[in-house]
Amino acid sequence: MANLLVLGTQWGDEGKGKIVDLLSPAFDVVARYQGGHNAGHTVCVRGKKIVLHLIPSGILHPGTLCVIGNGLVISPSAFFKETGDLEAQGIGVGPSRVAVSRGAHLIMPWHPLVERVSEERRGAKKIGTTCRGIGPAYEDKAARLGVRAGDLADLRVLREKIAENVAAKDPIFRAFGLPPLDAESICREYAGWAEKLGPYLRDVSELLHERMKRGESVLFEGAQGALLDVDHGTYPYVTSSSATAGGAATGLGVGPKTIHGVLGITKAYTTRVGSGPFPTELRDELGRTIAARGDEFGATTGRPRRCGWFDAVAVRYSCRINGVDRIALTKPDVLAGLGHIPVCTGYSYKGEILKSFPTEPWVLDEVVPEYRSLPGWPDSLHGAADFESLPRTFVDYIRVLEDLVETRVAVVSTGVERGETVLIESELRGFVDLARVRAGSAA
Repeated sequence: MANLLVLGTQWGDEGKGKIVDLLSPAFDVVARYQGGHNAGHTVCVRGKKIVLHLIPSGILHPGTLCVIGNGLVISPSAFFKETGDLEAQGIGVGPSRVAVSRGAHLIMPWHPLVERVSEERRGAKKIGTTCRGIGPAYEDKAARLGVRAGDLADLRVLREKIAENVAAKDPIFRAFGLPPLDAESICREYAGWAEKLGPYLRDVSELLHERMKRGESVLFEGAQGALLDVDHGTYPYVTSSSATAGGAATGLGVGPKTIHGVLGITKAYTTRVGSGPFPTELRDELGRTIAARGDEFGATTGRPRRCGWFDAVAVRYSCRINGVDRIALTKPDVLAGLGHIPVCTGYSYKGEILKSFPTEPWVLDEVVPEYRSLPGWPDSLHGAADFESLPRTFVDYIRVLEDLVETRVAVVSTGVERGETVLIESELRGFVDLARVRAGSAA
């Protein structure tokens, strides 16, 4: 059975949660490789909305093992709030269902404070982060100051690391008029988390290797969109981890050859949260209409998302850097009835046509999008049973997008529920066991 990687090809919020949930029955393990609880995946099952932050979307399927890799940063309090919320809804989330890497770094009490100070210092140039401590936790990881989940196993090591960090952070807090950290109370708090988190901790790399050696299949799950990748995104308006396909290998300790295919989740329009360049942004009533129709508010923060037209330049770049094999197109139902729909086919910059996507924000801020206007589809897509039953103008829209981004569409989401999905069998064959997907969707 093939192992598949699912990631977002835009600035996040593409609907990865639904697609991972839909495909999970075809896989034995769902493994997330980056991010923190700043990411949110929303899954709707029989009218019930379930929001996930750290735990992979495969958790809704009882036979699926969910893995949290070393590429994540974990807030113990956020993790156990999420597990508690899921348990209250009758979803089992014990150590037999969820494995957490011993190499994952922990978000410590000083990290949200550092992030708030950093955002305030930037003023008008702030990144627009969630201030949940994700970025500073990754900063400490790179600076070799981080506290890892595995450190909870030895309270002497934990105490030493906390003391080292408190000594490094207190001068910063004093400079901004903040009270000093209490190392002893932090030690007591995290000693308590050690007892609770301990049963979940595993060598995730070894676990995945053993599972794959037995012939089990893995669905690798990305959190943020690829255009927010710390290396390949619109830096510095990015997340702090590797959201691209390459992050799966480093974030889980698996070889790149274990990934047999990449499915890129792509919204039929474009959204972005927080600051940063956005060439196709609609700053008018139409943009607000699309946001309202698409319920474009952050699953984690509730922040409204900026909305704009489909940007083929950005998605083609994302498909290239991630080796995307097929696309899952989400939320086209939001655009129904809008008349003609513009699609960005290129950029001009200072009178010159750009041949590729520029990641420099000062360039992207000044590009002028070139649009091609396509006929819209007047009818709702809800209830479409197969590709042949989709409106002709919508199929034409898909074909144009495929040509522009040089990647074929294999899945079309026509609504928020699992069953509101059209699977194009000829495009999915070899990547997904469709019989298992259908069986899981019907369950």
